[in-house]
Amino acid sequence: MNASALLNAGRSLAVERAERLSEADLADLAEATDAAIIEGGGFGWVEPQGRAALERHFRGVLLVPERELFVARLDGHPVGSALLVRPPRHNEAQAFAATLTHAYIAPYARGFGLARLLVEKLEERAAALGHRVINLDVRETQATAIALFESLGYVHWGTHPYYARVKGQTVAGRFYAKTLEPGRGRSTGALIDSAN
Repeated sequence: MNASALLNAGRSLAVERAERLSEADLADLAEATDAAIIEGGGFGWVEPQGRAALERHFRGVLLVPERELFVARLDGHPVGSALLVRPPRHNEAQAFAATLTHAYIAPYARGFGLARLLVEKLEERAAALGHRVINLDVRETQATAIALFESLGYVHWGTHPYYARVKGQTVAGRFYAKTLEPGRGRSTGALIDSAN
């Protein structure tokens, strides 16, 4: 048995698209989010937000039609999340692309493969909705996230030198894109190439 299998033995890993969250789920998600923020990898926040603010945030996310919340669970408890953001319905020109944003796993739940599973489930949903491209951006200081995205086939296409301010320092941001293959029919490459 390899080290990963030993680590995961007896652990329950799951990722779900959330349509509602219980009070317990909201509390766990707020704790996980603040832990990720403190560690330097949560959202765009650099300071912990506290349970009340984060619960309001997640309740609000569930109300926006163009946003889908994916929740990663370890042993049944929320320990991370990501958002799939679709373009507004009136934006036909960019309807083929979606954005992956606010992806994180709490530091205490890392090492189980949940981050990879979270991104893969979000990609599956995006492809099922007809999106053929996923865009994302990340601070250059988030080396673990960058390594994950690149291992999953995201292509770095640009860097913004003044992307964020964190603790008084300017941080560059890296921009990525990945094409998704539909379940059947013409390949994404053929669809994109025929548009040029």
